Amino acid sequence: MAPRARILSYSLVLVMAAACGPCGFQPEPGVKVVVPAMPTTLDWSHSDPQSWVNYPVMLATQKGLTTLGADHSVQAGLAERWEREADAAGHEVYTFHLRPDVTWSDGSPVTARDFVFGWHRALLGRERGEMADLEGAEEVLALLERAAPDAEVKAALSRVGVAAVDARTLRVTLARPRSYFLARLANVYLFFPAPSADLEGKSDEAVRDYFDRPRDGRPLAVGPYRVERWDRAGERVRLVYNPRSAFPPPLGPGETPAPVLTLMKSEIGPALYERGRVDFVFVDSAAALRGMRAADLKREPLLSTYFLAFNTERPPLDRPEVRRALARALDREALLAGLLPAARATNVLLPPELPDAASPEQAARLPRYEPERAKAELAGATGLDRPLRLVVKAGDSFVPEEALAERIAVQLARVGVTVVVDSRSDFSAEVARRTPQGPRAYDLQLRRLGADYAHPNTFFTLFERQGNHQTGWETQAGGEPMRRFEQLLEAADGDPDPVHARELYAKAQEVLVGEQAIIAPLYHPDRYFRARARLHGLDVDPFNFLALRALRLGPAGTTTARAEGQGP
Repeated sequence: MAPRARILSYSLVLVMAAACGPCGFQPEPGVKVVVPAMPTTLDWSHSDPQSWVNYPVMLATQKGLTTLGADHSVQAGLAERWEREADAAGHEVYTFHLRPDVTWSDGSPVTARDFVFGWHRALLGRERGEMADLEGAEEVLALLERAAPDAEVKAALSRVGVAAVDARTLRVTLARPRSYFLARLANVYLFFPAPSADLEGKSDEAVRDYFDRPRDGRPLAVGPYRVERWDRAGERVRLVYNPRSAFPPPLGPGETPAPVLTLMKSEIGPALYERGRVDFVFVDSAAALRGMRAADLKREPLLSTYFLAFNTERPPLDRPEVRRALARALDREALLAGLLPAARATNVLLPPELPDAASPEQAARLPRYEPERAKAELAGATGLDRPLRLVVKAGDSFVPEEALAERIAVQLARVGVTVVVDSRSDFSAEVARRTPQGPRAYDLQLRRLGADYAHPNTFFTLFERQGNHQTGWETQAGGEPMRRFEQLLEAADGDPDPVHARELYAKAQEVLVGEQAIIAPLYHPDRYFRARARLHGLDVDPFNFLALRALRLGPAGTTTARAEGQGP
């Protein structure tokens, strides 16, 4: 190779290396956002058991019949209004009237048929149990469970309580009254409409291709963005602005929509942010947060609760008086001191921002820090002569789990209880593992519960008989406390009076956290992130999902995002 050619060749390599950056980073136009995980599917009706990873894209590109206000109240979404009534059989019936100005990203109207088609697909999908509140859904689920012939399933689908009265009117019938239903419509993407004109009559393979290989403006969207490209190998999703959306971002003076947005996964997101290669990154290390003083650090209070759970099947924790005493021995403020920039310590399960959460008077009846009382109650308790094993999830997280576990051990030692911390990479399997004698093997576990929708119901379902609580409390007192708990939830879920429903939810919380002390709530976590000043409205929502619907670009230094330490 001639010397000049070699120089040009080397120069080209250097330019390419500078552009690519570390770990194969490829430059992209527009806004670049590092996310913890890539979507597993773009098919919001069929979904996926790992649905949490899909929400940022689904919420940016789609919309529900309802939406949530800043105070988590239910407001109009794709439906401009609705009526609610009971039919002769006692079923709850909603009649939704769709907005006339809403179209898909190709300009075609969103119709009631799109909801019927989408919800039928969801009933056949991988999270079909989420649709169980619809009248007739249980019949479909039972047929699918026994692998009934397609003709039987199709006939049962036609009887499910969702029908298009006309192009702009949707009628939904629930098997029984459910006060949380409108809140679920706003957030759970299985209830979003599907483009029936694009998908009806297509083979399963063609439908998969429609969602798996975005092209030619498909899949269609109603939100402010649509997916232009999904690069699985490169772990990137490219979103482009949808000018036909009836839900554009709220533009202020000097602001414009972001025309291109790339979501990417990277193990070195913080380093890329520091080098100016990306525009948004989560801060998912509690250790990093402790020393961080960045001016662009933001905090989002989550509708979430971190708690200590007890194995109620294993002595001495099989006695509620022992569990209550342990809950009273925990100084939540001291547990969290210095671990995070800010922390919302609590002794209640339901976050105070949640509609129908317990009042301060109701919360005061739940176990709270009373060390002398705890010490006296534990002094006469039998079975505490052995160490209790506290199982915690190993690894770094925005929740300082291992540090909290060590501090819990120190605090319980002050009331005479020895705790051994066991950090596990196989946390879920370990808390489910049973001893040869029958009970689960752990004594205590730490875990976080986050809301899927803005309603108390979403916090209680984990602790019902079929919930994945792994505490064994269904065996307590022959199952009577859990039955009473579930009866309170059933009554509250079906109560049309929000004031009375709130009282019922408070009683259910008192059974779980107070009377039986199945768990000891510790704090309501926050999520931290960093974002460039020119990005306005790029945020994390209270459900811990990346919020892209209000994203717009503005002059640097005029950001409207919330700063760390400020309220919502």
